[in-house]
Amino acid sequence: METLRKVTTSCLSQQFSKVYGPVFTLYFGMKPTVVLHGYEAVKEALIDHGEEFAGRGRFPIAERINKGLGIIFSHGNRWKEIRRFSLMTLRNLGMGKKSIEDCVQEEAQCLVEELKKTNGSPCDPTFILSCAPCNVICSIIFQNRFDYNDQDFLTFMEKVNENVRILSSPWLQVCNNFPSLIDYCPGSHHTILKNIDYIRSYISEKIKEHQESLNVANPRDFIDYYLIKQKQENHNQQSEFTLEHLATTVSDLFAAGTETTSTTLRYALLLLLKHPHVTAKVQEEIDHVVGRHRSPCMQDKSHMPYTDAMIHEVQRFIDLLPTNLPHAVTCDTKFRNYLIPKGTTVITSLSSVLHDSKEFPNPEVFDPGHFLDGNGNFKKSDYFMPFSAGKRICAGEGLARMELFLYLTTILQNFKLKSLLHTKDINITPVVNGFASLPPPYKICFIPV
Repeated sequence: METLRKVTTSCLSQQFSKVYGPVFTLYFGMKPTVVLHGYEAVKEALIDHGEEFAGRGRFPIAERINKGLGIIFSHGNRWKEIRRFSLMTLRNLGMGKKSIEDCVQEEAQCLVEELKKTNGSPCDPTFILSCAPCNVICSIIFQNRFDYNDQDFLTFMEKVNENVRILSSPWLQVCNNFPSLIDYCPGSHHTILKNIDYIRSYISEKIKEHQESLNVANPRDFIDYYLIKQKQENHNQQSEFTLEHLATTVSDLFAAGTETTSTTLRYALLLLLKHPHVTAKVQEEIDHVVGRHRSPCMQDKSHMPYTDAMIHEVQRFIDLLPTNLPHAVTCDTKFRNYLIPKGTTVITSLSSVLHDSKEFPNPEVFDPGHFLDGNGNFKKSDYFMPFSAGKRICAGEGLARMELFLYLTTILQNFKLKSLLHTKDINITPVVNGFASLPPPYKICFIPV
């Protein structure tokens, strides 16, 4: 059997796939990493061979922080158990049901009220757009939302935001490839560790409050369901349901459920400023389907193909997690005549799928037409993988889709978007392209309509 071709470099590039094909090896530091490029290879691994590729690849900073706990960076049975429990609990708490939709709609109205307070003046939308998704996660986990001026809430949220920014920095990519630097070098990775201590102690306080007021017959939120499960597992010495695991899982849910959605919202508004003709068509569709006198709801989506296409195109175009989170093979795996040894880290290039020129003509151009057929109806695409695919697909995909639709339509129903710059001068290039693609900082005016 052929061994994987070896390419020693720290730079992922489309050029490699042109030379070596859709499956090749890169060396990050001393460790070999298999890279899968293009829809066919990514789909074959994550969906057709989902079980074999369901491990979590090396991410030394996260391993240092999470110690193998939580839902994002855990492995094996521990991961299967906590993921199964989390998905079931989120469904019990209304994920995909009307109750969560009501919660998101209420938060959308709070967001509108907050944006009105800017009085049409130029503002950086980062903070306000983080509050809304963070509050929805808060209501699922803690059973209560926070006021946008609550100082503890603001500090907590800023720590979560800052960690994602640092994780996306070039220095953190260096630390992940040369883990010994984590202990011996100064740098922003120490800020992540401090922030994590703050986040964990905040969550631990909330857990203590829940322990004191727990009513087993009437669980209120995610923490209650977990504490009940922990009691049921008391007899089991090997139980994964520890308080430390709860704190890590909750911080994972915040990191995954807040920052990704708020970054996508922030990028969406920037793209709408850059492409006012797209904004006008979306607002025309909102006026036609929803009007001005009620809030948008999820039922509207099927009657709003252009808006739906715009949101899909935002997610495709911004390519939020270009190389996905690292996967690993759970056993020695034969893949396309290559033998990938158990435990090998696998990078699946979501960029190569979302920017495939055969599926999306002119993929570097922002065009909602990528998701519309000749009659203007919404057109699904198997290549739409911003939430990854297979066994490790984002657990909150349904919630994220709901939030993006309801927040964006509610904002565009209530405000005209105005830029301080001419459209040709608006920069839409991502700031950093390490872990996540973040939009450049910008100012926007929300003019009430």
